[in-house]
Amino acid sequence: MPLRCVHIILASIMMLTVGCTSYIPRDSFWLAAGGADPEEGAVKLVSIPLPVIAASPNEGVTYGALTAFLAHNRQDEVTTLLAPQVTYNDTFGLTASLYGAYYPIPDRNMEFNLSQSGRVNHDYELRIKDSSFLDRKLELNGFFFKLSDGSSRFFGFNAKSKQQMETNYADNEVGYNISAGYQIGRHFQITVGDRFRDVKIQRGAFESLPDIRDRFTTATVPGIDGFTTHAARVALVYSTLDSRDMPTYGGYTRISFEPTIKDLGGAENYRHYEVEAKGYIPFAESRFISVFRLMYNQTLGERVPFLEQSILGGETTLRGYGRNRFIDNSFLLCNLEERIRLIRWEIFGVTADWEIAPFIDMGAVMESLKKADSSNFEFNPGVGIRAVVRPNIIGRLDIGIGKDGPAVFVGLGYPF
Repeated sequence: MPLRCVHIILASIMMLTVGCTSYIPRDSFWLAAGGADPEEGAVKLVSIPLPVIAASPNEGVTYGALTAFLAHNRQDEVTTLLAPQVTYNDTFGLTASLYGAYYPIPDRNMEFNLSQSGRVNHDYELRIKDSSFLDRKLELNGFFFKLSDGSSRFFGFNAKSKQQMETNYADNEVGYNISAGYQIGRHFQITVGDRFRDVKIQRGAFESLPDIRDRFTTATVPGIDGFTTHAARVALVYSTLDSRDMPTYGGYTRISFEPTIKDLGGAENYRHYEVEAKGYIPFAESRFISVFRLMYNQTLGERVPFLEQSILGGETTLRGYGRNRFIDNSFLLCNLEERIRLIRWEIFGVTADWEIAPFIDMGAVMESLKKADSSNFEFNPGVGIRAVVRPNIIGRLDIGIGKDGPAVFVGLGYPF
């Protein structure tokens, strides 16, 4: 480990001793959704300095520090989170970021992320969800983004793509994903949406790897020179979950269809079909929760851009590999996870459930489901560590093992 990494980690650990809880006037904190004792009209604000250490197969090791500021309401629930951070990566240099989440009421939230690196990378995102309309029957979602990822990799198509064919590129995108869902009865929801994505493929940040255009051409890899996607979407959802963000019991099934139409601005005419099923089975008063997910995705069409095909790899699918490791016309995925609550610990006035989650991810890409071959499936065992601040915040660290070696992912929210 480089000496500067040791210095930053030690300094960050020392910062943990200066976390504090304070009360500030409500009118000086405009995002607060409610005050808390001991003073009427005051907002409980907890600040927690933390080290940042992350390692992913694509980006390598990143380290630094952040301070999380958490504002609480009268029920002592977190309504606002602000987390500025500074990190360092040998490839991308210094990165300054600001993450924020705002939960004014249980049916409405907003998240944003602003991140700028010294080289290539940036990420600007805004997510909005509001399910308070029409007596809570109408749910609106919006996701708007602009990003550049200079660590992106491409190995070729199909489940047998070899690590020796690894190439690098910068994925530069701007777009949005919006949807409206209407509740039908107690458990069904019909959703319609619209997705736009403009992608430019540029030279990546890793000079030690071949550029994607050094090994592949537009004839063999559609979309290698960039592309635009504009797609409508319709989905039917059946859910008996007891919570959308932190479920402990119930089932969830989604069937979706998304056509990309060239006349509406898409690169080509192609279609996505997807079926997803999830289940949550609690034991011992939810101290143990067995979780499973089954998912099938199929992409049909001619000259489908490579980043619009069926893709596995990364923190939400096969956690033993980097993002976009396997690409083909279809994929079949199964995730099994046991979420075990170890302790409930209060630190700096914030109560968190600390969980350990052994898991195994199994999946493969293929030309079609009838051509699935058991020899192509990847088996990625691993373990996750989660800090859960109810009712809305989850910090996650997942370590998965694949044939290319271990992969470590750090993020917010459950992987599925």
